[in-house]
Amino acid sequence: MDDPCPACGLRYEREQGYFVGAIYVNYAFTTAVMLGSVLGLDALVGLSLAAQLGLGIALGALVPLVFFRYARSLWLAIDFLVSRVDNRRARRNRPT
Repeated sequence: MDDPCPACGLRYEREQGYFVGAIYVNYAFTTAVMLGSVLGLDALVGLSLAAQLGLGIALGALVPLVFFRYARSLWLAIDFLVSRVDNRRARRNRPT
């Protein structure tokens, strides 16, 4: 990934282990795409078990590679939103 972002200047590189949450985002998205595609096509077309397995394995291998950057970006956005809420909460609870 480019470091920093050419549009806003945000640095993508964080401390070690920061993007572990992006792995979970990527896994959830991959699982949703795999299951949705296999079950949807099975209901519409009536795929054989071999076709379902082939489609599921192919999607399971390709979707994480394609969605990798988007998962990291989504994780950065989630962290940005959560840390904004935490910062506002900390400011309200700070003794004056």
